[in-house]
Amino acid sequence: MIKQIFTWWNYQTVGTFFYTLFFGKLIGKDSFGNKYYISKKGKRWVIYNGEINASKIDSDWYSWIHYQTDTNPAKNKPNKYSWQKPHLENKTGTNEAYRPNKITNKGKDFKKYESWKP
Repeated sequence: MIKQIFTWWNYQTVGTFFYTLFFGKLIGKDSFGNKYYISKKGKRWVIYNGEINASKIDSDWYSWIHYQTDTNPAKNKPNKYSWQKPHLENKTGTNEAYRPNKITNKGKDFKKYESWKP
């Protein structure tokens, strides 16, 4: 509770908590555990599960939260194809970030740039 009062990046703030409590109607949850709300006036918002990171919203809920569609993704699950990968949050800046083979080869002397040879 003390984290909620003094930090906004870990979870919802106290103001968002009370606004959600009095005006929010739960629409659904996604695979990350994020909860999506709507008010009577049509305002939409998300309460993130854990650290606040906008890349944790998958494409179905992204469309809903940005008013591109009014269909509820929790009730009307769109068809997913076998070739589609599940949504992942952005891992840039973490140890799980994508690094090309050139950078991950630790045995070689890595140069950031290579000179061009005609």
